[in-house]
Amino acid sequence: MKRSASVRRPSSTATHRRVPAVTRAIAILRLLGKNNSGLGVNAIATELGLVPSTCLHILRVLVGEGLASFSPKDKRYRLDAGVLTLARSLLKHNGFSALVQKELNELAGHRPVTAVAVQHVGLDHIVVVAIAGSQLEGRIHVEIGGRFPALMSATGRCIAAFGGYSDEQLKAQLRRVRWDRAPSPKAWAEEVEAARKQHYSVDIDNYISGITVIASPILNAEGRMTHALVAVGVTKQVQKAGMARIAGEVRLAARRVSSELNAGQFPEHESAVWKQPGRR
Repeated sequence: MKRSASVRRPSSTATHRRVPAVTRAIAILRLLGKNNSGLGVNAIATELGLVPSTCLHILRVLVGEGLASFSPKDKRYRLDAGVLTLARSLLKHNGFSALVQKELNELAGHRPVTAVAVQHVGLDHIVVVAIAGSQLEGRIHVEIGGRFPALMSATGRCIAAFGGYSDEQLKAQLRRVRWDRAPSPKAWAEEVEAARKQHYSVDIDNYISGITVIASPILNAEGRMTHALVAVGVTKQVQKAGMARIAGEVRLAARRVSSELNAGQFPEHESAVWKQPGRR
């Protein structure tokens, strides 16, 4: 049976026109990044729904550009050092990462949480762009570049509250999220509204059992979420340290970052909300 040449992927809410060759190359790189042992051309083509000859042409270009490598011994492709060069360039010139790092260090330095900054990329996913790990035992491991469903956990509630998406868009994408203990549609809607009022959200054991996630949005001048600050920890440890206190600290840190990114300028109604004391 003939395979489709299109890449299987979650639908996107983006309105930009896709370039098939670029989309397929990116999909190949992401797939290779998930497999430490490497993959053969047929395995890659099958996984992504590509015609093998098309997949091979793209792989040869990626190898030529140093983004992937090929081993004649096992006939497998793997990511190569060119990807690291791009990543280093991004981190070096990304002002946001430098700006947010001090806030993450402060959060993780005295609380039993891993502090994370994520970038909101449409309704498909969020990407981890900066991290500070707690020095305490039992810390949660997260990696820069890690990708997660956009509407997952506390971060997803913030995206729903400040992303500017319609209810139809949110409902369609929310069905893709896998929870350990999914909240009811009514509970989720109420928590989104609470996030809109409080400028933070807390997920206790919903996305992952035993894990608490606290997130607060970083907003642009129009009041739309572009990034978020997130604290992730073992629920029992977070409760012992004071969940409301940590939530307030995450919220204030996100407020400071938002203010610096926007030179202190916010829509009037957003400024009023931010001035309210944190509460859970």
